[in-house]
Amino acid sequence: MFAAERRQLILEMVRANGAVSLRELARVVQTSEVTVRRDVRALEAEGLLDRRHGGAVLPGGFTRESGFPQKSHLATAEKTAIADVAASLVEEGEAIVVGAGTTTQELARRLARVPGLTVVTNSLLVAQALAHANRVEVVMTGGTLRGSNYALVGSGAEQSLQGLRVSRAFLSGSGLTAERGLSTSNMLSASVDRALVQAAAEVVVLADHTKLGTDTMFQTVPTDVITRLVTDEPPAHDDRAATELQALADQGVQIAVAGTGAGGDAVPPPGRPRRDVPLPGQRGRHPGGQLRSAGGALSGEVLAPERAARVADMRRR
Repeated sequence: MFAAERRQLILEMVRANGAVSLRELARVVQTSEVTVRRDVRALEAEGLLDRRHGGAVLPGGFTRESGFPQKSHLATAEKTAIADVAASLVEEGEAIVVGAGTTTQELARRLARVPGLTVVTNSLLVAQALAHANRVEVVMTGGTLRGSNYALVGSGAEQSLQGLRVSRAFLSGSGLTAERGLSTSNMLSASVDRALVQAAAEVVVLADHTKLGTDTMFQTVPTDVITRLVTDEPPAHDDRAATELQALADQGVQIAVAGTGAGGDAVPPPGRPRRDVPLPGQRGRHPGGQLRSAGGALSGEVLAPERAARVADMRRR
């Protein structure tokens, strides 16, 4: 395929989906990610799209949010691996909250096998995934339906979460940076996510590598409130994503890196030992934290006093 043909196809994919990862673009146009990255740079220079870490979005993507049909086709292998690891964190009889998103939907499909579980959610997709799980109790928030992501938002959703207390919150979003934490492109969604966070003793963020280093309009979870990040292994050439991961670890966030089976390490089955996965640019352990694969022992098992105080202060507000 000639360069002009490749770039036209890349542009059509981005226009159709709103955002596409480099891996997916390379697969569709049947070339290397290095070549696709050059094509994306050339299209960005013409003002036809914007680059993001690990992918490309429509111009002005800082404020634009893709709908569910577009998101559901992005980074599918990565989301599956992330959901596998996140599900391994949930124990029998636990009470948790699960936010809206395509990655959390994948998590919900795996939670159907956890007996005695109680899941509080504002996501119709999460509830649907658990609808036929006989041993899982699903509690829906109130609120107004937001059709683009099948989530309940607004004051009704937030009020229904008042007084709730669970062990963990599992959240996704549009972007994640060490400087600002988790963010999303919609104000109403961000407000409900903040209410979910206040109900949980721990906050687990699920974000594939394409979201690392991306900052969007509305902050949902500051970095110092995130307990753990479950992500996939960035491509070997993606030094910026690896740098962002290390910056998050340096701030005390526990990081689990899931393998996708395509260039990364496969997630080991339950009971099998897990091993470290060195990330691009990593040079051993840093004082702020360690990066481990597939949910193994991680850094920051006990929150620093100032971090614990910050979490407590956020919940009081």
